[in-house]
Amino acid sequence: MNTKMLKNYAGVLFAVAIGVGVAWAGGRGSFLIDEIPIFWLAVASAYLIQWIVFVIAYLQKSEKFFDLTGSLTYITITAVTVLLLPRIDQRAVLLLVLVVVWATRLGTFLFTRIMKAGKDERFDEIKVSFSSFLLTWTLQGLWVTFTAAAALAAITATVQRPLSWSAAIGFVVWAFGYFVELIADAQKSAFKANPQNEGEFIRSGLWAWSRHPNYFGEIVLWIGVAIIALPVLRGWALLTLISPVWVIIQLTLISGIPMLEKKADRRWGNREDYQAYKKNTPVLIPVPPGKNKQKKDK
Repeated sequence: MNTKMLKNYAGVLFAVAIGVGVAWAGGRGSFLIDEIPIFWLAVASAYLIQWIVFVIAYLQKSEKFFDLTGSLTYITITAVTVLLLPRIDQRAVLLLVLVVVWATRLGTFLFTRIMKAGKDERFDEIKVSFSSFLLTWTLQGLWVTFTAAAALAAITATVQRPLSWSAAIGFVVWAFGYFVELIADAQKSAFKANPQNEGEFIRSGLWAWSRHPNYFGEIVLWIGVAIIALPVLRGWALLTLISPVWVIIQLTLISGIPMLEKKADRRWGNREDYQAYKKNTPVLIPVPPGKNKQKKDK
């Protein structure tokens, strides 16, 4: 066993250990089934689903169902969690609907995209290595656990309160983020579908306001979910509010923006128009075209 394999397996164990920690915190105050917190079952299922599909994906050396599996995992564990509750309140139903709507839309979009492309080049080396591919699927289990933690903790909380103004605010925030992500994805898909744009980068629509408006929308919608969840979280379960923080860290520092920025720099970095686009367009938070340029000129 070489060093890379050891690191991969260590990464798997670490990802599972973090998931156990989240399960322990989120399970405090959770409804129980045979003395087992329902929140624990949800987290365990998030990992188990990834590992089951991983076996099939590795045998086929295919990454085509990776993103789709992630989306279906959100839907499955959230829906089953609600069905397992001894009593279902409005907050649980609202959170279920928001997660299902988001996951269905994004999962369909990502699956359609990879089927059109034929493959995801990020997986070219990973999918032929058992340990690397296993780590990738395990990390998706951790990703689902982290991002859905606040929603799942609120759904399974024994403390139940009627929806109030905070839920309305959370819903508005979620809806804003959802539609920003939806519009950004639609605009980029339409851009790529136009043969005249072959080899070009998008800089129109929301993409003239931000270089990654879809990620901005993703972050905002999970903040909305956390706002809805907050009123019923108590004690250690408050740690599940790390959900939007994790999304921010993941997308801005780890696998989202950094990877795409490097890829774009390799492809268009020597072009003056791309350098101008980078200079005048914020990385994440949208700013009306021209406003950011005016600030820099000052």
